[in-house]
Amino acid sequence: MENQLTGNVLVAQSGGPTAVINASLAGVITEALNHECIEEIYGGLNGIEGILNEQLIDLAAESQQTVRGLRYTPAAALGTCRYKITGEQDYSRFVEVCKAHNIRYFFYIGGNDSQDTAAKIAEHAKTLDYEMRVIGIPKTIDNDLTMTDHCPGYGSVVKNLATMIRELALDHEAMGNHDLVSIVEVMGRNAGWIAAGTSIARRRNHFEDAPHIILLPEVAFSPEYFLAQVQECLKKNKFCLVVTSEGITDTNGNYVAAGNSQDSFGHSQLGGVGEYLQDLVSKNIAGVKARSCKLGHSQRAAAHCSSLADNNEAFMCGQEAVRAAVAGESGKMVALVRGDTEKYSCETALVDLSSVANGVKHFPENWIGEDKISVNYQFNKYILPLIQGEVQVPFENGLPAYVYLAKVKVEQKLPPRNLQ
Repeated sequence: MENQLTGNVLVAQSGGPTAVINASLAGVITEALNHECIEEIYGGLNGIEGILNEQLIDLAAESQQTVRGLRYTPAAALGTCRYKITGEQDYSRFVEVCKAHNIRYFFYIGGNDSQDTAAKIAEHAKTLDYEMRVIGIPKTIDNDLTMTDHCPGYGSVVKNLATMIRELALDHEAMGNHDLVSIVEVMGRNAGWIAAGTSIARRRNHFEDAPHIILLPEVAFSPEYFLAQVQECLKKNKFCLVVTSEGITDTNGNYVAAGNSQDSFGHSQLGGVGEYLQDLVSKNIAGVKARSCKLGHSQRAAAHCSSLADNNEAFMCGQEAVRAAVAGESGKMVALVRGDTEKYSCETALVDLSSVANGVKHFPENWIGEDKISVNYQFNKYILPLIQGEVQVPFENGLPAYVYLAKVKVEQKLPPRNLQ
């Protein structure tokens, strides 16, 4: 084969885990085993940071049962990181590790920042004249990656959250007496895809069924308008259930609730908007019981309530990444392309990593209701296919029987990393 490159595979995971990120890993492993030009399949522990420390494991040594089990196991089986690779020293060290282990194919499963990292690694390997093919595999519950119709992980988090919203609504219907305000804080830093997705929990019209109010980062938050809408909702319903993105902002573009700390990529640590809204309601609406809950990491880890369609597409992305690299592609990310037929279909395409890196795909303005606290019905056609089907998780003694990698270590060949 003209484009054939013989050597080893290295795959790693980065950023916040999802319910289906391991399905993409399983796709990489499964497909890599089909190609004679791929000799060994290695996993990098804890993303780029682990690779820089030459912490590799032998994925070909894992049992087929374990690899199949990755399809229904949540979180990042290889471990993850939020390490920002910087400077000549880091890039050179990465390539040194790849050379030492004859890595010719590198696959990075991650979101916005991870695709930026993959793009820079691909370019740096070129400058050092080291032939290595780099393909990004999309992952983010936020669904905010550009150049792809949707992201693996999104359908599952929405399916899980919408299920919980329906269950909470039944609970609140039993307890409320036009005096209960319940606020659910969900993830979503700069884009409201997750919060918007909970709208599918409704079986009736807006304000007749929960969630009654949806707050998105794309809409500037007004305390006065919010309080008025809560009061209007309580006139018609025994309770008012609010879903808010963690990243909602005021009219000046400042986060309503942000801590003082930042991660290595300069992102503010968010959280606390639910408590802020609870306090706002309690202080301004008499006779109302206000509650808030922050679902946190549990919303992205619920493989027991994940989407089979999402899982299958995540696996497909892993497979397609390997096929593309073997065929000679590099510096690309696998994107999902929705078919234009009435019945839902989805295929893959390749897009330049540089076009994806650090971009943000916001929730479309034309899908936001005129009242700015609801989502238009047109959104249903987009989201409903992504939550279809249930992943069959095996249970043992009444609990999910998730798998763990054996993590057979690959012998280190380089001196320890110089951190100075």
